[in-house]
Amino acid sequence: MPTDIDPHSDEGLMLAWRDGDTAAFDALYARHRLRLYRFLVRETGSDAAGDELFQEVWLTVIRQRGAYQPWARFSTWLLETAHRRLIDWHRREKRHRWDSDLGEIEAMADRCPTPDLLAAGRQAGARLLDCLGTLPPEQREAFLLKEEHALGLAEIAQLTGAAAETVKSRVRYALAKLKACMGDLL
Repeated sequence: MPTDIDPHSDEGLMLAWRDGDTAAFDALYARHRLRLYRFLVRETGSDAAGDELFQEVWLTVIRQRGAYQPWARFSTWLLETAHRRLIDWHRREKRHRWDSDLGEIEAMADRCPTPDLLAAGRQAGARLLDCLGTLPPEQREAFLLKEEHALGLAEIAQLTGAAAETVKSRVRYALAKLKACMGDLL
C-alpha cells in the first residue's frame, strides 16, 4: 500500500482488501451499503430493481478489486460503477431514464426513510420523495450524488460524463425545483 494513504480510509481499506484482507471488505461494505442501496432504489423507482442493481454493483467491485487503483475517492469509484449499472439497467429494460416508474417512491417514505427525513417528519419526507420523483433523471442523479454522497461537482462530472458546468446547472435547477415543490414545508 502506498505510504501516503491512510489505512483506515476507504481507499486504504480497498487496497488492503485487494491485497487479501477480507475484514477490510466488511468495513467498506458496512460504510457504503445503505447510501448505495438508497441511491439505486431512488434512481430506479423500484425496491426490486434497486436490490438487483445493488447486487450487480458489489459483484462488479468484487471482480475488479485486483485492478483497483486509488485514482479518485473510493466512493467516486463505487458510484461510477453504480452509474454504469444504472445505464445498463435502463437499456435492458428498454426504458429511457426519463420514463422510469417512480410510483414506489411514495411507498418508500414509510418503509425506508433516512434519518434526515425522519427528523423532518413524515409529511415533509413524503413530500420530498414526491418532489424528487418529479425531477428529470439527470437533475435527480446530480442532486443525490452531491447531497447524499457528498461528491463535488468535478467528481459528479467525471462519474456521469457530463461537463462540470452542466452538472452545476443540473444541481442548481434541481434545488430550485425542489424548493418550489416543497413550498410551505421549508
